[in-house]
Amino acid sequence: MKVLFIGGTGNISLSASRLLLSRGCDLWLLNRTGSHVDLPSAHFICGDIDTPQAHRHLDDFEWDAVVNWIAFTPEHIERDIQLFRGKARQYIFISSASCYQNPGPTPYITERTPLENPFWEYSRNKIAAERTLMSAYEREGFPATIVRPSHTYSTVIPLTIGGWTEYTAVARMKQGKPVVVQGDGTSVWTLTHAEDFARGFAGLVGNAKAIGEDFHITSDEFLTWDTIYQLTAEAAGCEARIVHVTSERICALNPDYTGTLLGDKSVSAIFDNSKIKALVPDFRAEIPYREGIKRTIAWFEADPARQRINPATDAFIEKLITLA
Repeated sequence: MKVLFIGGTGNISLSASRLLLSRGCDLWLLNRTGSHVDLPSAHFICGDIDTPQAHRHLDDFEWDAVVNWIAFTPEHIERDIQLFRGKARQYIFISSASCYQNPGPTPYITERTPLENPFWEYSRNKIAAERTLMSAYEREGFPATIVRPSHTYSTVIPLTIGGWTEYTAVARMKQGKPVVVQGDGTSVWTLTHAEDFARGFAGLVGNAKAIGEDFHITSDEFLTWDTIYQLTAEAAGCEARIVHVTSERICALNPDYTGTLLGDKSVSAIFDNSKIKALVPDFRAEIPYREGIKRTIAWFEADPARQRINPATDAFIEKLITLA
């Protein structure tokens, strides 16, 4: 099976690249670096998907599946439809579970939960991109599949303030300083390790039954936000001193958090994975957060350059604590 990844070396996608290669896939990656130390058996096309030069590189290829990990808008989808019409047997768009209306009509999020996010432009753009893609499927049979990850981690720390590519929150916990958790810390959230996501995702690649369908792929484990912070601190060999601040106050003081909080993490998220399990029966999430975050912290601590502390974030946390 000949597969093209646009991107393919990021926090989520690197695990998928490794797994497909381990299963004998003829994997090609289009990215700006043209290589990756962890993917020695992959083929690379060095280029930027937004440039005509990259498009010319792709002209002579046909693919069993194309996966775009870095498409965010309807314009990106329209470009890809033009590029891969008649040249791909399947096109997979990586959308986002933040597109789902939350809270929705039921406590569990399914693929039939309405798509709506009034707080986050990122999610609204993804929704519009999904609609553009499915319109092409319905109009001309363009072989579309939509995948919605939800807060998937491997080489990022999935904390709300001072995490992700930063080490700020973990450094504070190691120093015995308090950290901020939104709300009262009791809402529940789903975190998925990228290796678990990859197992479900690999079963969709090249699968004709996935065309015209949408799937989310998440863990079945859900934890309170206080527990997420406590387990992260445990993995770092310390304790979490938690201060609770409402999402509304956080966003009022720094509107940059409006999308990720009011549009996502301030509401509980529990997923029904029946659809992906029905099509990929061997999919199961095997890495609980207690174990997965240990791997992530070890990855950060393997290289001091990864342990980036952002002074602005640190100061913002201090400000929130003062006002709590």
